[in-house]
Amino acid sequence: MSRISQLTQYRKHLEERYKKLVEQSSDYKYIDETKSDRAAFKAMKIRNKLNRINYLNKEFTHLVSFR
Repeated sequence: MSRISQLTQYRKHLEERYKKLVEQSSDYKYIDETKSDRAAFKAMKIRNKLNRINYLNKEFTHLVSFR
């Protein structure tokens, strides 16, 4: 499995988790503030990972295009 496909697969996995956590956060907003905050915090951490993966993907495709 190439690095590009690994990054793509991992990015898709993180995007699914991110969407799920954001939805949980908004669902618990008025029911349980602690659960809402916890889900929002986890979503922020996943968003940070997604930003790093997107950066790596841009850099890698940029390097490959020069070959």
